Order: sequence, then C-alpha cells, then structure tokens
Amino acid sequence: MERGDPFPYATSAARAVCETGEVDYACDSHFPGGHSGWKEQSVGQYILRRILIAIPTLLLISFVIFAILALAPGDPLAQFALNPAIPESTRQLIRVQLGLDQPWPVRYVKWLSQFAQGNFGISFATKAPVWDLIKQRMPQTLQVVGSAYIIAVLIAIPIGVMSAAKQYTLFDHTATFGSFVGFSVPSFFTGLLLMLIFAINLGWFPIVYNSTIQVTNWQTFWMQVRQMVLPVTVLVVQQTAAMTRFTRSSMLDNLPLEYVRTARSKGLKERTVITRHVVRNSLIPVVTLIALGIPTIFAGAIVTENLYRVNGLGQLLITSIQNSDTPTVMALTFTFAVLTVAFNLIADVLYAVLDPRVRYN
Repeated sequence: MERGDPFPYATSAARAVCETGEVDYACDSHFPGGHSGWKEQSVGQYILRRILIAIPTLLLISFVIFAILALAPGDPLAQFALNPAIPESTRQLIRVQLGLDQPWPVRYVKWLSQFAQGNFGISFATKAPVWDLIKQRMPQTLQVVGSAYIIAVLIAIPIGVMSAAKQYTLFDHTATFGSFVGFSVPSFFTGLLLMLIFAINLGWFPIVYNSTIQVTNWQTFWMQVRQMVLPVTVLVVQQTAAMTRFTRSSMLDNLPLEYVRTARSKGLKERTVITRHVVRNSLIPVVTLIALGIPTIFAGAIVTENLYRVNGLGQLLITSIQNSDTPTVMALTFTFAVLTVAFNLIADVLYAVLDPRVRYN
C-alpha cells in the first residue's frame, strides 16, 4: 500500500476498475464513501490545479496590458499642456507625484502590489479613487446589461428548444433566420436603427440615457423603464441569437440518441420526452455557456453604452483609454480578466456536477 493511495485495501484488479471511474459499485467496498467520495477528492484536486495555473496566467495578462498602456502613444497630462496658466515646472511636479517619471516596469510592480492589497489606485483624469468610479458606474451597467442578459436567457432557451423539436417547420426556419440576422448585424447598426425609428420618428423612448433618475414612485419607475428599453433591446437581440443557436444545436445532438428512442417506445408523450428527458440533458452545455457569459455583464456593453450615453463601465473604459488613464483601464480590464478566469473554472466544475459522465481523473 502506497502513501496517499485512494484504494488502500483494494486488490490490483479492483483498483484498476475504480481508477477507470466506469463502475461505481466496484469502488464502494474498497473506498470509504464510494466512488462519489473519490470524485469529490478529484474535483478538489482539479480546482486547486486550475487555481495554481490561473495565478501565472493572470500575472501575464496584467503585465501585457500594463505594457501596452505604458508604451502606447498618449500622455495623461496632455490636458495641462494646452493650459498656459500651468507652467512646465508644475506639470513635472504632477508627473512626479503620479509616478510617471519612473520606468514602466517599476510602475507595474507598484501597481501590482497595491492591487493585491485591494487598492485600485487614483484616476489620472478625475483624481478620484478608481474603486469609487467603479462603484458609481456599476449600477447602470447591471441595470442595462444585466437585465438584457437575463431576458436573453429566458427568451433563447424556449425558442431553441421549440426550434429543435419542430425542426424544418416554419417556426424553425423563422427562428433560424432571426438568429442569423441578430448574430450577424453589428450592435451599433441595430442601435442606430432602433434610435431612428422609435426615439426620433415615433418619439416613444428617449435618445439619451439619464443616469440621475432616482426611482421613488411609479412615475420615475416608468421613466427608468422607458429609457432602458432601447439599449436593452439591442443587447437582447445579439445575445438571444447566439444562445438560441447553441440551444438548438445541443437539442439536435440529443434527439437521435438511444435514450430518446427508448422513452418514446415506452409510450411517453412527445412533450414529456422533450421536456423531461431531452431538455434536461441538452441544457448542460447551455448552462456552462451562460456561466461563461456572466463576466461580460460586469465588463459592460461598450458600443451600446456609448451609443445611448449610458453612464456605465463600458463608457468609463472608453473614456479612460482616450485620456490615457492607466489606473482606471488596468482596474477594469484586469478585473474582467479575473472574472473570466473564475467563471471558466465555475463553468467546468458546473459541467461535471450536471453531467456525471465527466471525470477529472
């Protein structure tokens, strides 16, 4: 028996069967907790291994982003260069205070140490803490982008399921055509088209998003809903198209399988076969896709937010890039990278939880 052997009292044959993970009962008599306990141990090892891999990955991402921002043309103090009231000596003093007189590798190490302590730094443009700027813009992004993502999921899954269940029907052709159009047309074109029709010509919705509205009664609530309709619709069109196609494809992969034919041969109604058997198995990859899309909510919709003047994280990122505001750009992009890596791990683990066929050994 070796140290750390998960099957200390198993024979060599039983150990081989247990290690394949194909037969659960073979492991129950030799491993405390059965095969499920061994799988939990494997999941824990897998998560730890992925976290250890993610650390150098995130460090490399932060280094590349910081280097690009530092070497890109542009000066954070360019706004002072056109002001004759600010002498050159004052600009140099401000440069020293911001640490811009130091080589960019030194600035990167200082930024990384501060970020590890939870300090996102001070914005070069507004002279305010970057975390305060993010907290100020976060509600608008969650209201618009988050609402659009939830609506897209609620619309895409039923359409994808019905499209696959009624393959080659008029509904399937309509849904497929709509998905291709929604996925192919760029968001700025859809946004401008909706703005021209419903905001300018018909006057149903406002053109510019007003982030100062405080919802205190039904009137302000209706004002908030009206100004969210157009940007949310633009985002829903694209996100629904992608999820619909993915859900339909997953359903079509499961419909010809043997367990579906078995369920039908037992006399089950077609609706029962679809909803209780095919949908449950088909949604496993869809759930992971939804988990992978959650970080995009926090990143904001850059094009849509700038088009409708939504005072969110996407607009903050564009403004910060234009002003060469390195601390703000680094905080936003690196936070998005961390969320992407984290939700990739969550999606992988969730896939194994939903699908017992997946093994980590």
